[in-house]
This record gives sequence, structure tokens and C-alpha cells, in this order.
Amino acid sequence: MEHLSLIVGLGNPGAEYARTRHNAGFWMVEKLAERWRVDWSAAKKFSARIATDRRSDRRVVLCKPQTFMNASGEAVRALVDFYGLPVERLLVSVDDADLPLGNLRLRPGGSSGGHHGLESIESHLGTREFARQRIGIGRRDGAREITGHVLGRFDAAETEVMAKVLAAAGDQAECWLEAGLQRAMNQFNGAVVGPTNEDIKL
Repeated sequence: MEHLSLIVGLGNPGAEYARTRHNAGFWMVEKLAERWRVDWSAAKKFSARIATDRRSDRRVVLCKPQTFMNASGEAVRALVDFYGLPVERLLVSVDDADLPLGNLRLRPGGSSGGHHGLESIESHLGTREFARQRIGIGRRDGAREITGHVLGRFDAAETEVMAKVLAAAGDQAECWLEAGLQRAMNQFNGAVVGPTNEDIKL
């Protein structure tokens, strides 16, 4: 079987959600597609939009589920089954309100942390043992009710921070592909400080 990896960015489809904090995962894979100069196409059988590229010795599929966040697992399971993909070749990128804005955290598995997109994927795959990249979006004054926050938009200052974070998140995803999970965690987890490989504008 061809060596293939799947990178999934989570978000909600539709113009009204396009620039919201909850779509940070979408933004990450969109920036990778821009960096790699690959185009998105609708894949109705997966309920997703996908873009593909060849990186070194492997094919990489980028995915944006079009099922809405809470049903993300439907699209991910369909792709995993179609490609016969082992979960160690799956990376899921998501927003995280418990992580401060400007931070990245890649882990090999673990709790969903209440993120409904991750919960859906865990339910459909029957496992938590897949890599997840959390992109910090922070909270407002420590509030526990965050629906309005995650579905809101970044202000100008936050947008500048996110541009750097998304560049680093793309670098981390590429490192995961080329050097493995441990190297990607060690090199990129934590606060993103200063410029990364490229200055990406939102």
C-alpha cells in the first residue's frame, strides 16, 4: 500500500464561520495547501474538501470535514476506511480555548478536553490514540461559557499573533510528516515566539 498520511483541520463550513476562532484547524490546513500550492476539491463521498500532495516518499491528504464540527468523525472515519489508514498516520488540528493564544501543543493522544470535534472523531474511530495538534485561542477573563468566544472573531492584535502561530503550526505538521511525532513535539510545542519560516497573513 502507498505510504499515505492524513492531516485533518477541524472547523465549521460556511461563510458565517470562516473567520471564527473555532475554525483554527481549517486555517492550518488551508495555509499548508497554500504553502504546497495545491488546490482544494469537493469529495462528497467523504463529506469533506480535500487537497493532496506528494511530500518526499509519501502522499499527503489534507482534509476539511464539511459535516460541521460536532460530526467531524463521519468524514475522518470515511477517509481512514477508504485509504486503510493506520491511526499513527493521522494528525488532527483543532482550536483549544484552554490553551493560551499564541501556543501550540501536539500530543500523541489523550482526552478530547471537551472539544466536540475530537469527541466525534474518537467515537467514530473507537480510539483516542491519534495525534492532535491544539492551537491556543484562549478564553475571555477565565469564563467557562465559551460558545460566544469560540464562534467570535479575532481582533487585529490577535490576528497578528495567529498569523505567526499558523506558520509555526504548519512547520510542526511538516516536521511530524518528515521526522515524526516526538521531534515535532519537542521542537514546536509551547509559546510561539518571533518569526517562523514564513510570515503568513490571514
